[in-house]
Amino acid sequence: MAAKDMPGGSITMHSVETDPAWWKEAIVYQIYPHSFADSNGDGVGDIPGIISHLDHLADLGVDVVWLSPVYPSPGKDMGYDIADYRGVNALYGTMEDFERMLREMHKRGIKLMMDLVVNHTSSEHPWFLSSRSSRSSPKRDWYIWRPPRFSPQGARLPPNNWMSSFRGSSAWTWDDATGEYYLRVFTEEQPDLNWENEEVRKAVYEDMRFWLDKGVDGLRMDVINMISKPPGFPDAVITEPGRFLQPAWSAFTNGPRVHEFIKEMHREVLSKYDLITVGETPFTHDVDTLVKYVLPEEKELQMIFTFELHDVDGVPRIPLKPRPFHLRDFKSVIDKYQTRVLEAGGWNSVYLENHDQARSVSRFGSGEEGGSEGRERSAKMLACCHCTLSGTAYVYQGEEIGMVNMPREWGLEEYKDVKTRLYWNEVLNPRETEANPNPDMSDILSDLAHKARDHARLPMQWDDSPNAGFAPAGATPWMRVHEDYREWNAKEQRGREGSVFGFWKRMIAFRKMSPACTYGHFHQLAPDHPQIFAYRKLHRCQRLTVILNFSSTPTLWRLPEELASAASTHKIVMGNYEDAVKIDKDRWVEMRPWEAVVWEEDGLPN
Repeated sequence: MAAKDMPGGSITMHSVETDPAWWKEAIVYQIYPHSFADSNGDGVGDIPGIISHLDHLADLGVDVVWLSPVYPSPGKDMGYDIADYRGVNALYGTMEDFERMLREMHKRGIKLMMDLVVNHTSSEHPWFLSSRSSRSSPKRDWYIWRPPRFSPQGARLPPNNWMSSFRGSSAWTWDDATGEYYLRVFTEEQPDLNWENEEVRKAVYEDMRFWLDKGVDGLRMDVINMISKPPGFPDAVITEPGRFLQPAWSAFTNGPRVHEFIKEMHREVLSKYDLITVGETPFTHDVDTLVKYVLPEEKELQMIFTFELHDVDGVPRIPLKPRPFHLRDFKSVIDKYQTRVLEAGGWNSVYLENHDQARSVSRFGSGEEGGSEGRERSAKMLACCHCTLSGTAYVYQGEEIGMVNMPREWGLEEYKDVKTRLYWNEVLNPRETEANPNPDMSDILSDLAHKARDHARLPMQWDDSPNAGFAPAGATPWMRVHEDYREWNAKEQRGREGSVFGFWKRMIAFRKMSPACTYGHFHQLAPDHPQIFAYRKLHRCQRLTVILNFSSTPTLWRLPEELASAASTHKIVMGNYEDAVKIDKDRWVEMRPWEAVVWEEDGLPN
């Protein structure tokens, strides 16, 4: 780090600030292909549909598209169960369609980042079919097979007490044909690869090169912190007494050889290309553990997706069980990653939504309860928060138009996700306790209405035509279209300056011109305030002050002494109200419902 004198004092520069890169400054937009745009009327989004909306992304200011899996797959976990790493799922189109999409993206200056899912494959992948065929198969050791153990009474048991990541079942599946269990941390159709086997790693690297040599510009690595498992597969610590199966996230994440494997991947593949890389690292909240993945000198990944922010409104160890949202927790988590990761020399990803999370406006904003005005204001406020935090910014499809969770009155039949169904079945049919023949499931449906992954997977709302423009009239979309699409759609918002889309477009443009947003030092101003999130973003060329009202009521907040002259030395550069925020002579700021304001200090060199 180095200090640089500035008007009003000096700022210590992080090493990341002196080492800019295109991937740090990029705006990344995630496309969930099943739900983005259906061109042929089969109810499922596809690659030609994506191509037809690339101008929407270019207009928004997108630099990179993260494309969720489009590989051949049985679809047990929406494409995250891959049966062929080198093909294109016929549901989405052909390899020719893919190559045309890549060309069209590049014409618009948009790069493509694909999903790399190599902790596990589909149970229909040829590798696993061979591995499962016999104990003597050359690919038997490509997956993790273990003999059973037995209870004192002689009952067959899995090799250990690990619960599946999706809960509801063991992380092991019995195979009658070969008389052993295979490990599958997710569903039984997603067997885990054995990364201890060098042949597996070489095969994975060859499949990575296949896409990168086509011109793909980056990789998002699914659950990459799970590829190394502990020797001996010891039992998980008992945290839920009275049952055999136990949550085992600490056992199957951040294993002993995970950094060795990723370093090898970097050396053999990633270092050969100019890429953007991000690794998904669930079930881990320890910064010292996480930052090891992103230190430049370690030569592993550029950034990771952390999950702690998305756990603030959930019950520990039960991801789909909500708990009340408290702004203090939200602020504390952001502060933690905005400061400690950058101080260590690492880099952040910044996101509020993706395909695994419910909609941010429903979780952290007004949702539908605040009416159209509250929903629009809070969506803009969240966009302001999102775009002023340091790191690479990720936007999820529909976030830019303020899409929300499905209505609470919708029934279970509208929920399609395997994780949702397993959670429901675990409560309805408990495996290790006496079953209630007529359980009341209304509270579980209420949980799902808040936290289920399904909410992010509703069809994209393009216009007010039948099926929200996602699919041709007469088609039946694979998931029900949200009923608010006539008022909330991209066409309406693109034509209206004061829309959520218009605000996102302005915020992205502002971020690209403001080094303090992407690279600035984060300094929180009101950590204990229950409604106000205020912080400064300090850069050698720019100083910003961001004030956000995370509530539906007017809120007074007094500027700290360090900002005593804010009214005279700062100018408002962004806000989600047309008129300026009020500051009285005693430094009290009157923040209106869901208000967001960004001040820039005058007099600094650009």
